[in-house]
Amino acid sequence: MRTSFNVPEGLIEEFDRTWRDEGIENRSRAVREAMREYVESHARLEDTAGEVVALLGFDYRHHEVIRELHGVQHEYQDVILNTSHTHQGEWCLESLFCRGDAARVRELTYRLRDFDAVRRVKVMMIRDGD
Repeated sequence: MRTSFNVPEGLIEEFDRTWRDEGIENRSRAVREAMREYVESHARLEDTAGEVVALLGFDYRHHEVIRELHGVQHEYQDVILNTSHTHQGEWCLESLFCRGDAARVRELTYRLRDFDAVRRVKVMMIRDGD
């Protein structure tokens, strides 16, 4: 199936450099592999149940969303044990150490990904549920 995407120029240049460095034969194959990894990561997050310990790391443009992000974090105080925040130029990096029901941690992850000013959210399950 053919499809098209709008991708920022800098990101596509970095992506092309990466797949070439890895010796992948073409951009289409690299995109398929990236999509598979994304789907697998989502499935792992969806399949986790019970109590978990997790670290959520995300980066964002501070001035665009800080109030909204703090609002979301206050809604999830039942699972967020502590936070760490550092400035990296115009970007901020934040980590949330979480413990609680996997469904609540999953909801928090998806809420954080909803913000346009959040560039990426990474989840590391330290202890899976059940």
